[in-house]
Amino acid sequence: MVSSASETTESTPGYRPRIALTTYYQEGSWGVWNSVAAIVPGAYVEGVAAAGGTPVLLPPVGTDTTVLGLVDGLIVVGGVDVDPQFYGAERHERTVSQPSRDEHDIALTRAALDLGLPLFAICRGAQILNVALGGTLVQHLPDINPHAHQYQPKPGQFGKVRFTTEPGSRCAQLLGETAESPCYHHQALDELAEGLVVTARAADGTIEAVETTTESWTLGVQFHPEENRRDSRLFEGFIDVARQFAHDRKDALP
Repeated sequence: MVSSASETTESTPGYRPRIALTTYYQEGSWGVWNSVAAIVPGAYVEGVAAAGGTPVLLPPVGTDTTVLGLVDGLIVVGGVDVDPQFYGAERHERTVSQPSRDEHDIALTRAALDLGLPLFAICRGAQILNVALGGTLVQHLPDINPHAHQYQPKPGQFGKVRFTTEPGSRCAQLLGETAESPCYHHQALDELAEGLVVTARAADGTIEAVETTTESWTLGVQFHPEENRRDSRLFEGFIDVARQFAHDRKDALP
């Protein structure tokens, strides 16, 4: 007899892992109202749900990293630039940041790494991952790369990037030797943090994916896989790992 959704547990194949997602906290609108709101682009939550997970949103207000003990994975979503104060740099004139959100995302990222919680860091999230571990960022790619316009063609328009993965990496296992994805960024990883390795690059050398050197599953990507609705391999791979994490954690309980 197949279990119903209400009967599924961490030990059953039908279990939907609970996936925490960071959010924006800024002006939004609903109905006749316009006010500050905790929001996240629908593509992220739809990607999690379609891959078999249950989205749980964590707004950058009242940060409590212990909530990660209640979920099976964390996605740090995209957004505005990481404030350069968090990696010891002077602000570039093109940098636009939300320091309170940076503090929230950095705290959750470090806590997830400490717990060995499956972590999927997307675009800004990959930059947060690098900064949280002591790395730095290029604040405006066009300053050093004449081809950087491809990554952010114009406001509100995604670019497209093709990249090559490192053999044996998590990224390669899920995407193969090469892949293509929508992207939207004017910053990028610069000095790589200790504990991270580059596992994908664009043809111009821009870092497109990083992973931790530990056994726990962590993947940071500079591109936007949630916007590629025809290719859900990264979300499906992440959800599979989160489901296994939940199963193993339950088995480890006394």
